[in-house]
Amino acid sequence: MKRIAKRININRRIRAREVRLIDAESNQVGVVPLKDALEMAEAAGLDLVEVAPQASPPVCRIMDYGKFKYQQSKKLQEAKKRQSGGYQVKEIKVRPMTGEHDLRVKLRNITRFLEKRDKVKVSIMFRGREMAYAEQGSAILKRIAEEISDLGNVEQEPRREGRHMFMVLAPK
Repeated sequence: MKRIAKRININRRIRAREVRLIDAESNQVGVVPLKDALEMAEAAGLDLVEVAPQASPPVCRIMDYGKFKYQQSKKLQEAKKRQSGGYQVKEIKVRPMTGEHDLRVKLRNITRFLEKRDKVKVSIMFRGREMAYAEQGSAILKRIAEEISDLGNVEQEPRREGRHMFMVLAPK
């Protein structure tokens, strides 16, 4: 926002002799001397803001500069918010020896996350001798993928890294 503020000339910072003026109600006044434009802005209790400095003559608008800066910062925040994709990655942790009921609870949570349009990372952690049951872990991940196939799809296939195995599910 500071960069925008440095580039925009307001009131006495405008260096042109004549400006194309747009009043507070967005009506074109026409080409007027800078002194007259400043007087009109002052009479309205607003600022004279240079909106198109590259034009010949530069285009200036009579507006509330503080309100304009606020709206610009809100637009910037909104653009950043939309840029992230609007989803979060939720993580569900499972163990290779997780019981049937506990797995049902985890599946219910995964379903809830996918319905909220969030991605889900399902990870299985192996401890100690559980490394011998790696195929059991991949079977659990395949079962989870089958159970939620109507709500989401597997974005990243089950993968093993050290003592962890995980996959990423995305909503349809």
